Amino acid sequence: MVDPTLVKETPSAVGLTARAVLDGLTPLIQDLSRELSDSERFRRLLSSLRTLFPGDAAALLRLDGDTLVPLAIDGLSSDTLGRRFRVSEHPRFAQLLSRPEPTRFAADSDLPDPYDGLVQGVAGHLEVHDCLGCPLLIGGRPWGLLTLDALNPARFDAIDMASLQAFLSLAAATVSVVERIDTLARTGEEERRRAEAYRQASGQSRREMVGRSESHQHLIEEIEVVAGSDLTVLITGETGVGKELVANAIHALSSRAGKPMISLNCAALPDTLVESELFGHVRGAFSGASSDRRGKFELADGGTLFLDEVGELPLAVQAKLLRVLQNGQLQRIGSDHEHKVDVRLIAATNRDLADEVRAGRFRADFYHRLSVYPLRVPPLRERGRDVLLLAGFFLEENRSRLGLLSLRLAADAQAALLRYPWPGNVRELEHLIGRSALKALASNRDRRRILTLNAADFAFAGALGEPREAGSGSAPAVVDKDFRSAVTTFERSIVVETLARHQQNWAAAARELGLDRANLNRLAKRLGLK
Repeated sequence: MVDPTLVKETPSAVGLTARAVLDGLTPLIQDLSRELSDSERFRRLLSSLRTLFPGDAAALLRLDGDTLVPLAIDGLSSDTLGRRFRVSEHPRFAQLLSRPEPTRFAADSDLPDPYDGLVQGVAGHLEVHDCLGCPLLIGGRPWGLLTLDALNPARFDAIDMASLQAFLSLAAATVSVVERIDTLARTGEEERRRAEAYRQASGQSRREMVGRSESHQHLIEEIEVVAGSDLTVLITGETGVGKELVANAIHALSSRAGKPMISLNCAALPDTLVESELFGHVRGAFSGASSDRRGKFELADGGTLFLDEVGELPLAVQAKLLRVLQNGQLQRIGSDHEHKVDVRLIAATNRDLADEVRAGRFRADFYHRLSVYPLRVPPLRERGRDVLLLAGFFLEENRSRLGLLSLRLAADAQAALLRYPWPGNVRELEHLIGRSALKALASNRDRRRILTLNAADFAFAGALGEPREAGSGSAPAVVDKDFRSAVTTFERSIVVETLARHQQNWAAAARELGLDRANLNRLAKRLGLK
């Protein structure tokens, strides 16, 4: 293995002139006093870097724990912004962070490069051959990395060390300004510590909300506004948009972050058990109640209770919930003793509860008590190029899980993702990336260092790009079957596809099919699905 070598100062004859350095740095100095968004400030920083030190790609990454998060890129594939690089899995990044000075890796270094195959506008599996990086230090501690890469092995031979050091000092000042602005704008660090304390206490890892679209940023702003209060929040949105992720974010930013967040999927329980799950029961309250048991409200005391698919709650349970929300008092089933609880409620649904109220399937008073602060999560089709950032996030997860050195998207794959309407939203994208990566790896017997997913790997089909397995049609085959068998096959395929769209939620599937849930259960048993 060839160790990386430090960048050596070169004679001024091959370095930048003082005027060129000044011309390159002046705009950045002027930007320090301007009111710019973080993304624009970072974009200008990378633009100046590539002007002074030409290369094929540049990136600015922030160190978040043991993970490097791309904040800005220039010359790299769009999905790079959605990736999260664990330092322990990328030895080049680890070495860059371990040294205070710039580091250049030899062209024949056998350390894998995280950007191999990600350089924009390059066909094939070309690898980075000249790699230069340096840590950005704020207060003497590593804040992140600035990287510059080229496909030509000798591209950075003429870099002038003094000019590079001057640029690094200004880059550190730029990120320091951003940090100070963010600190003054909100108590972000305090909120992060609370969220981290909750994650450690609960033993759960909270997924990051990835996105830069206007609709996504508006949602983030709404979350930050309501998180600091104790208002009840009703999260609405289509299946798969990430409503539980929003609920987790609200709790993590709230004053209750150090307390537990308890979740209950209201659609996953029989009507007879919902009340016991929520309020608990005492021994002997009903058949099978062999001991006292606390309900979700008591478990969430001091913290947050998240009710997913709240539209599935029976009317009788809604009435009892209303009382708890009004005065914080509840009774376990079979007990005369009242318990006082302090719980912040967050609910989520993919139903239009106003329509449910008008249809008599949902209590109006309970609906108004839930929707004190409504939050709509936008579907993926309204988030534009966020689909590529999210794809990058899932690509990096699967790269790590499958033991690959690089997992990327071809240009036609990116275009296909942007065209597709995503009826299953982010969850559908996550499953698609995972499934496609696994299939591509299985068909790639030589296990290349860089695995590229093409549009064909997604098995999109039809004018609307609806996904299906390769070779499948829009209707089940009926050749060589009698009429009754063909009908049974068709019924089974319709039920299976509807359940898949609703992530095996039988109540939601029944609504789409226009069937009573009990009738759907009987049909499923007849078809051999239960």
